[in-house]
Amino acid sequence: INAALLQHKVIFFRDQDQLTDIEQERFSKRLGNLVPHPTEHVRNGTTSILELDSSRGGRADAWHTDVTFVDAYPKISILRGVTIPEVGGDTVWSNTAAAYDSLSPALKATAEQLWATHSNAYDYAAQRPHASEADRRHYEEVFASTVYETDHPVVRVHPETGERSLILGSFVQRFVGYSKSDSEQLYALLQSHVLRIENTVRWRWRANDVAIWDNRATQHYAVNDYGDSARVVRRTTLDGDVPVSVDGRHSVTRKKLVRDAVTRAA
Repeated sequence: INAALLQHKVIFFRDQDQLTDIEQERFSKRLGNLVPHPTEHVRNGTTSILELDSSRGGRADAWHTDVTFVDAYPKISILRGVTIPEVGGDTVWSNTAAAYDSLSPALKATAEQLWATHSNAYDYAAQRPHASEADRRHYEEVFASTVYETDHPVVRVHPETGERSLILGSFVQRFVGYSKSDSEQLYALLQSHVLRIENTVRWRWRANDVAIWDNRATQHYAVNDYGDSARVVRRTTLDGDVPVSVDGRHSVTRKKLVRDAVTRAA
């Protein structure tokens, strides 16, 4: 499975009816060490499972790599479909190593020198203009209950394959040393390569499907096109390594503040 994952970036298994929460965690441990989400609550009766429920703020309709606002973000994510809408609710993945390969030589050289600040404290209303009040409240009270800021190289070297891939996604706040305006334009240019259709795959979920992806070499997007229908998926994540740039420097978390402290400081 790991060899297939390193080659294809995301792999899928249909009809895994035998997987309970306990079995999902047990299976996940065969691929690495379980790590819970740094701010979200784990599902009752489990040590690490994150339940993403569309009725409780679980609509991840922004391109992202899981948890890049910390330094050693997960190396692998394993997602199981529990309740799936009759129509819609697909997930799309992009191969960020292929995205890097698609850059022109001059743009590769530029990207390899860039560092970006990632944070879970961002303008939620701007990124999610159609989010419900419940979603907004969940973001403020749970997801951003502890605020992280981490600097990552825009290009990381994969610790197992040696491939170079782009670390971008919606947690990026700015590029180090660049103005907000310049950061936005440069981000749009680089992210456009991630979003090229030929670098993506789209999965139509059925209940009890399992998707496993290399979180070091992908971004993903949960399509929010199912209205008020229920969508519940459960995710385990495996402990990752601190990214290394092409010149050997490591990512670093520069800020970790509980939300109350942030509010008082403001």
